[in-house]
Amino acid sequence: MGMIDRIRAGFADARPRALSLALQGGGSFGAFTWGALDRLLEDERIAFDVVSGASAGAVNAALLACGLAEGGREGAREKLAAFWKSMSAAASFLPPAAMGAFARALSPYQFNPFDLNPLRRGLNAAIDFERLRATAAPRLMIAATRVSDGGLRIFRNAELSADVVLASACLPLVHHAVEIDGEPFWDGGYAANPPLVPLVRETRARDVLVVQVTPTRAARLPRDRGDIVRRLEQIAFNATLNAEIEALKLAAGLRATKKLRDIRIDRIAAEDEIDGLVGRSAGDLGWRFLEDLRDAGRRSADAWIAERDEGRR
Repeated sequence: MGMIDRIRAGFADARPRALSLALQGGGSFGAFTWGALDRLLEDERIAFDVVSGASAGAVNAALLACGLAEGGREGAREKLAAFWKSMSAAASFLPPAAMGAFARALSPYQFNPFDLNPLRRGLNAAIDFERLRATAAPRLMIAATRVSDGGLRIFRNAELSADVVLASACLPLVHHAVEIDGEPFWDGGYAANPPLVPLVRETRARDVLVVQVTPTRAARLPRDRGDIVRRLEQIAFNATLNAEIEALKLAAGLRATKKLRDIRIDRIAAEDEIDGLVGRSAGDLGWRFLEDLRDAGRRSADAWIAERDEGRR
């Protein structure tokens, strides 16, 4: 390589590399995504193009975009950290363990008739939604599931509000359905967890990173009711992502478009870093557990960055 080529290569390496993110939902396991984002934000060579998310992934996506708009990379890191600390203090993703049996016996319209949801307070405290609606980058794709037909609705930057994020994170056995424009919505994870095919269709980035927080593997057969319910939820919340990944593999194998041939889709997963995650509760907002997830997310993102850098040499 001649001197001019080396100089040009140096300038090319200095330019931010576009990256799109697909952030899966999974309650408190979303702290793994917080850690991954924290590490990615440290790397100034990375510029975020499209970020899709469902449930906790939608929360992290909105925090990321709002933080970047308000205070750049450090602002986003601080906003993510402050929010997860506040959620640990409020323990608001799921009802307290003491209410578990009571909540299982009744619908949320019975045990929580006034639809009290501390997550709403946390979102409104952390996110300036008016500013977020005016933010053009990163482009957000927030998933919610229509109750009427089980279909996917994707909300974009200009449509975002606390209700949209709450709809994306609305577990139907825990919270009332969230109405938007007269249409009731439940957790986006039932329809797309997170939206991946639409993201690939719209991204301008050649790199897409899927951040998966819900465990896919179980080492033993669950036998008691709690373990069975937990495993069923995990399977259901991974089914849509697995289907979209297989669809993209098929399209790439058929060489359907040049874009699919050129794009690189990688995945990092919380279960690869946290032993026994399949048996943990996605409602566990204990600070030590969240710190472990955050640190695992940072390690995974750091390894992904190193692998990508090695591949570009």
